Amino acid sequence: MISNLLVANRGEIACRVFRTCRERGIGTVAVFSDADAGALHVRDADTAVRLPGAAPADTYLRGDLIVKAALAAGADAVHPGYGFLSENAEFARAVLDAGLIWVGPPPQAIEAMASKTRAKALVAAAGVPLLAPLDPASVTEADLPLLVKAAAGGGGRGMRVVRQLRDVADELRAASAEALSAFGDGEVFAERYVERGRHVEVQILADAHGTVWALGTRDCSLQRRHQKVIEESPAPDLPAELRATLTDAAVAAARAVEYRGAGTVEFLISPTGHAYFLEMNTRLQVEHPVTEEVFGLDLVALQLAVAEGERLPPNPPPAHGHALEARLYAEDPARGWAPQPGPVHELTVPGTGCAAPAGARATGTGPAPARAGDGDRPRLRVDTGYGPGDRVGVHYDSLLAKVVAWAPTRAGAVRLLADALRRARVHGPVTNRELLVRSLRHPDFVAGAVDTGFYERHLDALTAPDADDSGARHAALAAALADAARHGHPVGGWRNLPSAPQTKTYGEHEVRYHRTRDGFRAEDGAVRVIAVAPHRVTLEVDGVQRHFDVAEHGGDHVHVDGPTASYRLLAHPRFTDPRTAPAPGSLLAPMPGTVVRIADGIRAGSAVTAGQPLIWLEAMKMEHRITAPASGTLTALHAAPGSQVEVGALLAVVTDVSQGDE
Repeated sequence: MISNLLVANRGEIACRVFRTCRERGIGTVAVFSDADAGALHVRDADTAVRLPGAAPADTYLRGDLIVKAALAAGADAVHPGYGFLSENAEFARAVLDAGLIWVGPPPQAIEAMASKTRAKALVAAAGVPLLAPLDPASVTEADLPLLVKAAAGGGGRGMRVVRQLRDVADELRAASAEALSAFGDGEVFAERYVERGRHVEVQILADAHGTVWALGTRDCSLQRRHQKVIEESPAPDLPAELRATLTDAAVAAARAVEYRGAGTVEFLISPTGHAYFLEMNTRLQVEHPVTEEVFGLDLVALQLAVAEGERLPPNPPPAHGHALEARLYAEDPARGWAPQPGPVHELTVPGTGCAAPAGARATGTGPAPARAGDGDRPRLRVDTGYGPGDRVGVHYDSLLAKVVAWAPTRAGAVRLLADALRRARVHGPVTNRELLVRSLRHPDFVAGAVDTGFYERHLDALTAPDADDSGARHAALAAALADAARHGHPVGGWRNLPSAPQTKTYGEHEVRYHRTRDGFRAEDGAVRVIAVAPHRVTLEVDGVQRHFDVAEHGGDHVHVDGPTASYRLLAHPRFTDPRTAPAPGSLLAPMPGTVVRIADGIRAGSAVTAGQPLIWLEAMKMEHRITAPASGTLTALHAAPGSQVEVGALLAVVTDVSQGDE
């Protein structure tokens, strides 16, 4: 029996595992890097052990340090979570060799499946269909588009789509570097990229006594940078015959390696309905909650039971209803998915209990172990690794939270999840929340007709500003009025005259208002001010009253949660210093990170073309390209490989060639 468990991970998944441990009377041990010293998973555990450093290679990828931490803290078992060392067979062996219980599959099963190249050979022998690998050195135009993938790990890292032969070498190098940084293994391979394919996977669970469960399907086709964004179970509109093919193939793959524990077998479904094996993830998936909700199971609890040698029942419980998960990321989809590190001031999803004071333990709701008495009542769940006062750093993934909705029907679950995200109070960094809401309400998604190219086709439209900006204008007015209520408003002299309105600018909107003896009056005659308080403003527009909750957290931005949308508005000062404006053509770091390389042959004085990649910046385990804003001359280059830069740091300056003709 497990009595004290160490989670060799961080963030949301560590908190998720700890929650199940507490429910079962199992003690918990966290490990943490210096960057995570005050993180929620550290506060959530009974004990915690420091891993010196911040970079994953120095901390969460150091299996030797993690085993020492487990022994020092008196743990008798290790759960790897997902990512980092979760699919590292040598780490699993080290845990077992130290006399600890490994909550995962046997090392030999990990070894067989952890390398996608070896896994494909194994499942091909078992009769599972797959895409043939290609030799990158001999590909031709006929092989394009090409998908370059990391042989180890997952999560979209070390993966590139190549559409031009001239880009193959650069993309192979970039994918290998990203994979090495994320997983400690730079091996990559290539295969043909299937346009408009669906990403469908099967959750499996196996014990040591020969029982293998196939727990339905999940559709994970909505992806950005080959990393899943919205997942659902069951996968919609799969013919019964294809569904049976997938589950049979998944069970065959598990039996082929004598698998034990939780795992996922992933497939690509072509537009013509053909299924191809992609990979087997020998760990718990990020999206496991949708399966838990549909089957009424706690997969972490079952992992622990299997690790303790328990038998699974011959068959899993029946599936019921539909569940979706949306990944809330601290990133800006409109700016190339740029990560947005910074403080988290508030993260509240109504109806989930996900709201905690700073310093508290995780309060996100967990899996529903049973539905007795619940009937078909829709429900929400949040899994998160952040609380108010925590900070999204630059060293790790930008996932803030996973919001999950279950309902008897897919339509009901889609509607519930979209509404929950819209009503959520997410204060701090820029997030993809609005994109998630718009995606869930897109006609193609509502119809269940999405594929992995959804964002390639629709991202511009999904991130475009609303044609009607009245909501943002009213939010800006509410912010200005709440500010006046918080800080007072001098009375007397010229400030009390209706001819001298107060003017403030929030975001793109300049608003004007008057303070009268009866309260406030907006200069916009179509808006009537009903009530003003420091944190809540009520406006009437066209006879309809609308409430706006306003929060100021001490920075440059004000958060306004309105009746139909939420806004993160930059509060502009009344006067600005022109000397602080960057020079034309300045390339500024869009986020804190590390400069990993400079384009070959580039130096001050080099000629560059518009869109040419110049600098590669690594942040949150992803590489980001900084490109030339125009054709011209690189007149300054301040970035150097290996240097750490803060957001807004001047990396280079490009002088537009057209400026010399003026």
